[in-house]
Amino acid sequence: MKERRKAKSWEDLPDEEILQMRVRDLNVQITGSPLEPLIQMLYEELDAKAIRFHPPCYLADEWFCPDKDPIIGIPFYLAQPHLKHIEQKMMFEVEGGTQESFMKLLRHECGHAFNYAHELYKKTRWRELFGPFTVKYSDTYYFQPYSRRYVTHLEDNYAQAHPDEDFAETFAVWLTPDSRWEQKYQVWPVIAKLRYIDGLMKRIRDHKPIITAPRHPPWSASRMTSTLAAYYERKRRALGSQFRGYYDDSLARLFSIKDSNNQNLKASSLLRSNRRILVDNVAKWTGHRKYDIHQLVSRIIQRCDALKLYTPTTETDSIIAAAVLLTAIAGNTLRVSRKRQHQ
Repeated sequence: MKERRKAKSWEDLPDEEILQMRVRDLNVQITGSPLEPLIQMLYEELDAKAIRFHPPCYLADEWFCPDKDPIIGIPFYLAQPHLKHIEQKMMFEVEGGTQESFMKLLRHECGHAFNYAHELYKKTRWRELFGPFTVKYSDTYYFQPYSRRYVTHLEDNYAQAHPDEDFAETFAVWLTPDSRWEQKYQVWPVIAKLRYIDGLMKRIRDHKPIITAPRHPPWSASRMTSTLAAYYERKRRALGSQFRGYYDDSLARLFSIKDSNNQNLKASSLLRSNRRILVDNVAKWTGHRKYDIHQLVSRIIQRCDALKLYTPTTETDSIIAAAVLLTAIAGNTLRVSRKRQHQ
């Protein structure tokens, strides 16, 4: 009798073939995945504060909590190591790819879920502290990087994006074990928000949710009929200038991919050593804050390292060309994009 061959799993296929598969056909699930113990960790953190409600989680196309629905969407690629590899390959980063970053994002979305489950945003004191929930989301937001009226949790001072995000960020800091928020923020105005959440959660921790999770949450990975390749095409397009590879073509024209004589300086080294003068002058002539220009230069340096670019001309010419490119980018596209759009 001939030995039966074991059916080949999609995980064993080349990346190019996996990219042509429909997302739903990947059949990724939370159960049995590396995400399961991390979600359980969140529930244990809630248990430690005697909180009854455990927001359900499901695999979606991105991190988000559907608007006014108390359920947490987690990107499907985080449930499978090979998909995390493809996400890194296609997007140059994996949002929530480490345990630390995953738990930060999960606690943030948990804050949204509690806000919606108990309709906290309707409370007068909530609106007094965080602002009107009905304020429209914008594709971009501007923030004060050193403001003490907001907690610091996720990147880009995300608490300042919207009152709903402010609550979610404050909730996440409050929930994080050993965050010592009472000491860290005791002289900051934001302490009033943290104390409000602390008292509020003690009052409602035994309450059943007013709103329950939908049976068929939106953007579920189990129903996504697009291919993985189409998913990444949409994702890159949606991120626009915030996509890490957005300026690759411009950088490749500005610098050289090859160091023909092994004497040219690495583009990233040139930018690092001249960061201060670039930031000062680009900020001066564009009107943008030095903080924003500094962040932009850091992103450009990272991409130059990743692309292994070198200076093809003299250092002076390369610096002038880099300053012109940075000025053009800052003048046309430099804004802070919201990463987590809530549907």
